[in-house]
Amino acid sequence: MIVIKKAFMKTKKELSPKIYKTSSGKYQIHIWYKNKRFRFANGRVIEEELLPNLLEEPEREHMAQLLCSAFQIAIAKGWRPEDKKKEAAEKKKRLSSIADVVLERKLKFDYSHYYRRDLIRTHEQWNKYLKKQGLSNSLIMDLTIDVIAEFVYEYAPSPASMKNLKRNISSLLRDELETHGVFLNYKRIKLPRTSQRLHRPIKDVGKLLNDIKAFNDNLYLCTLMTYALLLRPHREILSLTVGDFNKDFSLLSLNGDRVKSKKNRILPVPQFVQNELITRYDGCDASVNLFSRKRRTYHRDYFKNRWADYKKQTDMIEENQTIYSFRHTGAIRVFEKTGSLQKLQQVMGHSDMKVSLTYLRGLEVKQLDVEDLPGL
Repeated sequence: MIVIKKAFMKTKKELSPKIYKTSSGKYQIHIWYKNKRFRFANGRVIEEELLPNLLEEPEREHMAQLLCSAFQIAIAKGWRPEDKKKEAAEKKKRLSSIADVVLERKLKFDYSHYYRRDLIRTHEQWNKYLKKQGLSNSLIMDLTIDVIAEFVYEYAPSPASMKNLKRNISSLLRDELETHGVFLNYKRIKLPRTSQRLHRPIKDVGKLLNDIKAFNDNLYLCTLMTYALLLRPHREILSLTVGDFNKDFSLLSLNGDRVKSKKNRILPVPQFVQNELITRYDGCDASVNLFSRKRRTYHRDYFKNRWADYKKQTDMIEENQTIYSFRHTGAIRVFEKTGSLQKLQQVMGHSDMKVSLTYLRGLEVKQLDVEDLPGL
């Protein structure tokens, strides 16, 4: 009897994909390899978006046959199934996994909407690039700076945007790579020089503010505070409530989680802004938002859209002037009045004085008089 059983024992042919249908009607691909059976319900492990069990019969069976053929092709090209534990360990060392890990970690932090959006977009582009180049399953030890440079050159929509893309991909890769002992010289990614864009300050602030006030009251208050308090309009000003000010609106206090620099900001409010706030909100509930006049905050593009509408019907705005031009103009006034970079840094809410210096260069503020230069 034993001899007969051995004679009729079902042989397991290695690396020969077979279709198996479960009692619940779901399809799987079974592959024997190194005396172990591997089961696959889709083609993601071989980078094929074949998902038979999401379909109804008879399309489900047909897709399962396609999936089986895809595994046969992958095996012919050298792919082999792996133990899940071993595969998980190896996956951490693959190029396609490094950015995944970092992105997931960074999205847990309170970064700005725009920075989070840029990281997500860069992550998608990086994965697309790796797949296109056949590098998704390559090990991180094989990554060179030339691969990253080629990615930046190919996916940046313009020379001016290359700097941002380089910064974002570095943010997604650098720390995790160095944790695994891979150190790359990002300075080797040479970017083309781009002409500096000069921020245009506003010549007659009062006249422009009066014109804006006649167009839209909320946009007027936003631009007024952008100029006088040097706050950022789309994040800091948009979310302001009555309770952020003291009783007579002479002092504004913001927690660090509402400021880009993450530092608490306490600002004196100029009398002309104070008068405007008292007229509008004296006696209002502390939780009321300044612009919606309810507890909710408008969408982050609220002021952007109001500014776009205003631009269409006015001839008072120069090219490249935005709501931020009021902040730029306010910065110039502060520096001209005080001559102090430290005070400018404080009022602008910059985390580093170097940022304030760069800011002034972008505005082309004259920081030296002729008398300050060396003579003979």
